[in-house]
Amino acid sequence: TTTKAKAKAVKPIIDRLIAKAKQANTVHQQRLARQFLVKQDLVNKLFNQIAPRYQRSSGFSRIVPLKYRRGDNSLIVKLELLPSDQDKKTN
Repeated sequence: TTTKAKAKAVKPIIDRLIAKAKQANTVHQQRLARQFLVKQDLVNKLFNQIAPRYQRSSGFSRIVPLKYRRGDNSLIVKLELLPSDQDKKTN
């Protein structure tokens, strides 16, 4: 959960990382992903678990509004991954 402005800034980066992980599982692509995801286990999870779940080429995440924060009244949202194409087929 974060503010709407921060979520809108991070969403394109997440979508690009997943799209690049889908294209090729090469050492070069993993090193590029490692620039954003500092831990190697996160890079491995991206390339081995998250990216293979999707058949589509874009639109992997969404922003869900939750509430307004007390004090400055900024919108708090949840940035989440969309269900995979495999999950839709089983439902």
